[in-house]
Amino acid sequence: MSLDQNLFTLIVTPSTADPNVVDLVESTGRIHYRKQRIPGPIYKAEVYDFMSESLLVTASAPNATSKIKTLELCNPTIVVELKFTGTLSFKWSFHWENHEFEWKREECYLIRKPDPPVLVAITKEPAGRLKSTSIQVLDYNLNRFEIDDRKGLEIVILTALLTFHDSNDVYHSPKETPSPMPTPSVNAPILLEPPAPPPRPEPKTGVDRIAELHAIRGEFNEVTVEAEGSVDDYAQYCWNLLQDDAVLFVMIKSHTSLEVQKVVQVAEETKRTRHRAGLEDDLNQYVIYDAEVKKGPKRINLDDANKGKKPAAYIPPNSLCIHLSKIPMPELQPLKPSGAQNEDESLSRKKDTSSSVSPARPKSKLFHRNSPSRSHSPPHVRSHQVHPHQPSPSPSQLNNPMVYVAPPPPRNHSATTTSEPMDSHPPDYSPHPPSQQTAASQSPLSGLLERFHLH
Repeated sequence: MSLDQNLFTLIVTPSTADPNVVDLVESTGRIHYRKQRIPGPIYKAEVYDFMSESLLVTASAPNATSKIKTLELCNPTIVVELKFTGTLSFKWSFHWENHEFEWKREECYLIRKPDPPVLVAITKEPAGRLKSTSIQVLDYNLNRFEIDDRKGLEIVILTALLTFHDSNDVYHSPKETPSPMPTPSVNAPILLEPPAPPPRPEPKTGVDRIAELHAIRGEFNEVTVEAEGSVDDYAQYCWNLLQDDAVLFVMIKSHTSLEVQKVVQVAEETKRTRHRAGLEDDLNQYVIYDAEVKKGPKRINLDDANKGKKPAAYIPPNSLCIHLSKIPMPELQPLKPSGAQNEDESLSRKKDTSSSVSPARPKSKLFHRNSPSRSHSPPHVRSHQVHPHQPSPSPSQLNNPMVYVAPPPPRNHSATTTSEPMDSHPPDYSPHPPSQQTAASQSPLSGLLERFHLH
């Protein structure tokens, strides 16, 4: 595409001294920018200001032909992602200050959707090559939009174009053919040196060594205590196994008779470690010793040769196996002797018999109070006699003849009333004046006195 000679134009000029250096030179011969590619396994290029020699931007990617490249501007640090967005055509896009820009082979556009894009940069390339010889930035189109950092946008546009040149050089550079290997002569002997062996790993110690030994044997919850290894290492290995929820118990067994005492120490140290960890639930411990069955028929000695002799000294077992279990294991419970078992059975029978027979309840005796069938009738008192229950008269009552009148006879009671005791209803002996008919019928003297009193 033809360029406008009246616009500011930069010419791409490779350095003759260093093939990795490219200068952007004005038509007057003034160098504005310098791009330097840093050789290495990954792609990296740096763009400098030629006058001040200050680093402006760094472009990096896994290789020069990568579909995504990162541009990092300096002072201030701004990261811009340059991404290949074309399918069959050449198209790269990036964003700058809320605007999207797109490189299409020889032209760079500012994308406006749904409006048509605006051309902001243009290059001139030879036919069939993606390598520009000159570039123009159209400032009059950029001034139509609100862009704060125009200098930074210009650096990004130029750096993106220079990375396209590097990828084009990789595509069109001749591939290096490997140099042919010299064919050895028939008579020359072929010396094949064996490769150097890898360094021998350091031997494991402590808990790692014990875990390695048991892994070789294929024993996961069985811990065989040997002479190699300390009690603390074996206890720590057992504790590591018990911390796994899938392991319900651990078997600690001796390798020979010499490690029997060591097995006991390992079991005790394992329980101490569990207690120090703060676990309150205790482990179930089951001990099995001399579990190996002797070959041959069982021999029963009925002689009394040992009668009267002292008991033999204690002999430690030849083998010992201790189970530390999180759950109860009834099959490992020790069996009781026959005598003790018979005593337990007899005690249980007696208890059942005593509980089945209940004691007879004594018959309750009712105690009844014999009440008198008849009540004594009050004594008969004549009219001229003083009643025995009558109180003695006071001096104020001496002149009152009504005091000396005999009390009325008791009322007739039914059979049920007379059957009650005397003290339940005491008779009323209070002095009440009798009626005239009653007094006259009782005695003529009382009637005479009454008449005298009325007159």
